[in-house]
Order: sequence, then C-alpha cells, then structure tokens
Amino acid sequence: PPSDENTATDGGMSSIPPTTNDAKDLVLQDLCRHLTGRTTTEATEEKNNSIEHRSVVALPVAAIQSLLDVIRRTKAGTMMGLQEELRRAEEDMLEFARSPSSRSILKGGRSFIALASGCELFMKYVTRAFLETPDFAACIAEVLERGEAFANISLSARDRIADIGQDFVQDGQTVVTHGWSRVVSKLLLKAAEHKQFSIVVLEGRPDAGGAKAAKTYAEAGIPTTVVLDSAMAYVIEKADLVIVGAEGVVENGGVVNKVGTYSLGIVAREMGKPFYVAAESYKFARLFPLNQSDLPDVGVVPRLNFVDTASWEATGGKVGKPAESLSTDGAVPGHVCLPDQVEVENPPCDYTPAKYITLLFTDLGVLTPSAVSDELIRLYQ
Repeated sequence: PPSDENTATDGGMSSIPPTTNDAKDLVLQDLCRHLTGRTTTEATEEKNNSIEHRSVVALPVAAIQSLLDVIRRTKAGTMMGLQEELRRAEEDMLEFARSPSSRSILKGGRSFIALASGCELFMKYVTRAFLETPDFAACIAEVLERGEAFANISLSARDRIADIGQDFVQDGQTVVTHGWSRVVSKLLLKAAEHKQFSIVVLEGRPDAGGAKAAKTYAEAGIPTTVVLDSAMAYVIEKADLVIVGAEGVVENGGVVNKVGTYSLGIVAREMGKPFYVAAESYKFARLFPLNQSDLPDVGVVPRLNFVDTASWEATGGKVGKPAESLSTDGAVPGHVCLPDQVEVENPPCDYTPAKYITLLFTDLGVLTPSAVSDELIRLYQ
C-alpha cells in the first residue's frame, strides 16, 4: 500500500467531487487506501479491477480506520472540536458513497448502509471513551489504542464466521448463493477444504456479481453452476440450503442486501429450505425498516441498460446473426433501446424480513433473528 505521505499528496482526485477542503480529500484517500491498498485515482482507473480484489477489507472497518487517521492528524484541542472533525469526515465518506464516482471502488448504493453502521459504531465508542476518560490527551491515546485493536479484531471476523458456518454445509449438498459476498465465499471455501458439495450461483444482475464470483469457486475445485436470477425457484427446488451475505443487519433481525435477496428468501421459505445469512457484527445497523420504502436514501443510482444476451455480440457469434445484418441505423446489436417515456427503476438492494431467515452466522456466534436486537444493545452500550 502507498505511504500516508503519498496518499495525502496525491493530486489525481478526478474521481472525487471537486472540493476546496483538504481534509475531505485526505479522508477519501484514506478510505480508498484502506479498502484497496491504492490511492483513489489508482483504484478508479484500474482496468482489471476484479471482484476478488476490489477491496482488501470490509467497508465498515475501512471507515473506522479512516476515522482513526483523522484522530492522528487532528489539531483540535478539545473533545468537542475532535467530534466535529469526525462528524465532517463521516459526512464526507457517506456523501462519497452516494456519488456516482464511488462505483468503481464501492458497490454503488449497497455500500451506504454498511458504511453508515461502521461510522455510527465508532462515533458511539469515541463518545463513551471521553465520558470514561475526561482528560483529552489520555482520551485520544485510549481511543487510538482501542480503535486499532477493534479494527484488527474485525479483520478476522470473516475467519470466525467461516469456522462457524462451514459446519452447516454437508457432503453431497447443493448450496444456492446470490451475487458476491466475501464472507460467504470465505465460508464456502473453508467448507470445501474437507467436504464435497456443489454451488449454484445466481447471476446477480445488474453487475453480474454472481457470475464473476463463480470463477473463485470453480478455481477452488467446487462444482459451480451459474443461473439467471429469474431461475431461483427452479434451482432451489433441487438445492439443500441457501447462504447469502448482508450489507446490513437491522434491529428486527432482517437484513439489507443485494436486490433479489428478498425474493430468494421468499422462495426458500416456500420450498422449505433453510436460509442462512453470513454477516459481520459491525454491519449491525440501528435501522428498523418495515418495508422496502423504509430503506435509507442511497444517492444517485445509474440508469439500467438492458441487453439481449442471446445476441450475436453478447455470445461471441454463437447465437443469432452477424452484427452487420442486424443494424442499419448504427444501433449496438443486443442493446435494447427503450423509448424515453419508459421509466427504469434500478434498486441496488432490498430488505428481507426476519421471518424468512433461519439463522445468522456472525463473529458473535450463530444467532436467531430475534437475538439481533440484544446484540445491538450490547454493541452500542
């Protein structure tokens, strides 16, 4: 990873909304460095930004590490001044998560909830530390020491979840998963070290996260099949269990995750298949949605384009007719052109109520959805 000096002085900030605030630039550079091991410009300009290497650590952990960097640089002489700096840094990161310029680094609007939960947890911790240690200098030292310890512990959360969750995958089973989740992949790869099972991955439109993730599973020697999202009911009938990740675990035990997770939960329940969620405890969010409209605003979501995947261009000439015979007006073969009066909605995530979730695999242990509220109280005490 580049040094703090290189990060702070990097001049290529074209991917970040223009600002005259040097502190904002530093915060966003820190966030990107902790996520990817590169500067913001390097990450957004990386052409081979594979799904496996898009981020080095989880977003909430990167946010906490970035806030720790703010404390290290602070010139504030009072706790009130430091808290104001931290609040501004939190707002800058959340604004960046909502902006189109974050798409190549983050996961569009799905990242917002995870980022917000990490920031809120850390801010609560800072406030509590100040109440316990009124001396400002001693409080700073205490926050840095405990914050770094928390970040280090959080980095190993996926390993603990993999150890716990792999016992629920048995020999000969078929596991259905959706999109790309680092913690789910860690769990499944751990289980594959000693067991023989197969994976069915939903394609994960619109970013084809599941199709990209299939490479990771196949390279580990796991029999892997990719299917369209719309085929979930067809494949779950023949599967044994479902495991998905989460962008946020909310107070009522439900989860917010990549769009399509809710549908998958409904189908799994109807088919009588266990539906497991693997999520780190730092993704526990103080939200209480009752339906999809209660989800927080995630900023500008790009317009969704539609492609005929059976076209000549999309299949490398295996299906359909040559491009020159399909278009006489310059239109791109395979691209479905919609008239302006047709609206396109592209929600990045959805909310899955607790009643569809069998168990949650977390670094705190295996939890029922009803136990989440108790764990949230402990986290924020």
